Amino acid sequence: MELSDRDLSLVAALADGLALVDRPYRVIGDAVGLTEDEVIARIAAMKEAGIIRRFGVIVRHHELGFRANAMAVWDIPDHQVSELGRLLGDAPEVTLCYRRPRRLPDWPFNLFCMIHGRDRDAVEAAIKALAERHGLSHHRHAVLFSTRRFKQTGARYGRRSAAE
Repeated sequence: MELSDRDLSLVAALADGLALVDRPYRVIGDAVGLTEDEVIARIAAMKEAGIIRRFGVIVRHHELGFRANAMAVWDIPDHQVSELGRLLGDAPEVTLCYRRPRRLPDWPFNLFCMIHGRDRDAVEAAIKALAERHGLSHHRHAVLFSTRRFKQTGARYGRRSAAE
């Protein structure tokens, strides 16, 4: 698929995120000179072509009152990690769950779960409940609380004006 200048402008506008309004694709269209239907059709075509692989959401948890978060890391036997990852990923208290290779001998953990809470006690309680509910208590794990916040942005693609 060959991208037009308008497609590149659309991709750049999408990188700024969608407005929290009833018709966000209309707002994007107004910014790049397309109708709402054209925006939806171009996104669908780019998704079908593999140019756009996924849409993501960045939730600013701190602003919503979630002042604590931790990454719970688990050392799960390889033959169980996919199943447990799916279970943990579906848990309502888990914000993000993924598998990574171990980095032995220093890092034995292969399953990672991000949990957010209003305070540190809430996060610790959520992790304990997850461990009990899914039989994880006997697996080696660690809880890594965040100590700093970093600016979160989506990926940046497409053309931007000189002012940007």
